[in-house]
Amino acid sequence: MTSDSNAVREELLRLREQTEAQATALEGDLRSLFEASRSSNADDEHDPEGSTIAFERAQLSAVLDAARRRLAELDVALRRVDDGSYGVCERCLLPIPAERLVARPSARTCVACASRR
Repeated sequence: MTSDSNAVREELLRLREQTEAQATALEGDLRSLFEASRSSNADDEHDPEGSTIAFERAQLSAVLDAARRRLAELDVALRRVDDGSYGVCERCLLPIPAERLVARPSARTCVACASRR
């Protein structure tokens, strides 16, 4: 593994650690929200605050799902670093521009191929 790939791997691991901490915090928030709504007698259908609780639960769930997807993407990126295919477009096999990898470290396609989806 080259020093460049070591640096990329370290950055991906740092991003993964951050994302994992975010997902853990979100899981705790969601768990707390479920427990709080269970212990109260809030009726989402008739309680004026009910829609707020349902909205908050849906919003937390969506953000948690996004964090989990990002973790999976970062895991794929780490495997690509290990097998030497990181930074190469999966579709056209051309190099992914460095700017794209800075903006989206888990990118698996170049901009041209991503826009054709």
